[in-house]
Amino acid sequence: MAKISPVSIKYMIHATFEAIGPVEKPDVIGALFGQTEGLLGNELEIRELQKEGKIGRIEVETERDGSKTKGKIQIPTALDKSETSLIAAAIETIDRIGPTEATITIEKIEDVRGNKRDYILERAKKLLEGMDGRNSKEISENLKKDSRASKIQEYGSEKLPSGDLSDKEIIVVEGRADVVNLLENRVNNVIGMNGTKLPQGIIELSKEKEITLFVDGDRGGKLIAKNVIDNANIVFIAFAPDGKEVEELSGKEILAALRRKIPVKEFSFSSSSEKTFSEKTEKKEMKSMRVEIDNDKLMEKLEQVNGTKKTYLFNKNLDVIKKVPNGQASRTLENSYDIKVVAVDGKATSSLTKSAQKMGVQIIAAKNFADSYAEGIEFVSF
Repeated sequence: MAKISPVSIKYMIHATFEAIGPVEKPDVIGALFGQTEGLLGNELEIRELQKEGKIGRIEVETERDGSKTKGKIQIPTALDKSETSLIAAAIETIDRIGPTEATITIEKIEDVRGNKRDYILERAKKLLEGMDGRNSKEISENLKKDSRASKIQEYGSEKLPSGDLSDKEIIVVEGRADVVNLLENRVNNVIGMNGTKLPQGIIELSKEKEITLFVDGDRGGKLIAKNVIDNANIVFIAFAPDGKEVEELSGKEILAALRRKIPVKEFSFSSSSEKTFSEKTEKKEMKSMRVEIDNDKLMEKLEQVNGTKKTYLFNKNLDVIKKVPNGQASRTLENSYDIKVVAVDGKATSSLTKSAQKMGVQIIAAKNFADSYAEGIEFVSF
């Protein structure tokens, strides 16, 4: 089995689990391998990725709590952020560990490269002090570049990664790695959303700043753009080149992409004009089936869901139709009818969102989301 080099690690998946009976570490590892097998295709099999050295040693901590077992899971990966997110979402579909029912919740995906940069910068400074100065100019320039990246700040109560936000014009990107890359390339007026979900801090900033949204050049970037534009005051939008992520762009590519930014109105028009007749018809049919949901009553119901670590399925009157473990929610939903609201005490997975869209669900409420946009669905955080 290949071993992942500590230097190659990009992200760390942090998860917690709870099983209704006694389980051991091998049971958890077995569930991770066995119950995700075949979900994402051969290229993203956890067992195979570990053999190839793209996933490192999986650390598991267990603790008995009466008849239950609780614990933590840490999975280091050398994959890109999209692949890492897919692995994390797949893990949340696990509903059994060993012989007992269980739920797994992803707490966060940590970009571990920030700590490495801090170490490199400090170590380079010490090494530079001992040199005779013949190559110090070149090294000094590299240090200045790393120094700019090390000045990343945290904005607001949500602790969003950012640079200098004093300018009137602000660039909004998806995550911390995107912010670091822009800072390294002298683009300082930048802030990250820390994922696909639109933070309240960005919404508030858009009321007083001129916002340019800068997203990846793939379908995911376009979906994020639609969600952000619908919920914040965005003036311009820019895309990375096709198939590329903002975090991997060179300085020239960043500046070129920002020069090609377009007004939001143009993006909205071009996006809507690409819809086929069948898509428009489907949207019209979905809209005609929509019902009014009592928002105040919904908030009361979400309080009942909070803390249960289960998924609740509600009809249009917000009557509870079913309560199921989070890992079984997608399958249960596809075998249920007249469900208008799905509430998850945890993360709403991509598979759940797809099932909800297929079954005509109007609202998905959850602690966090694998997807932040789906045609005809409103996303509510609680």
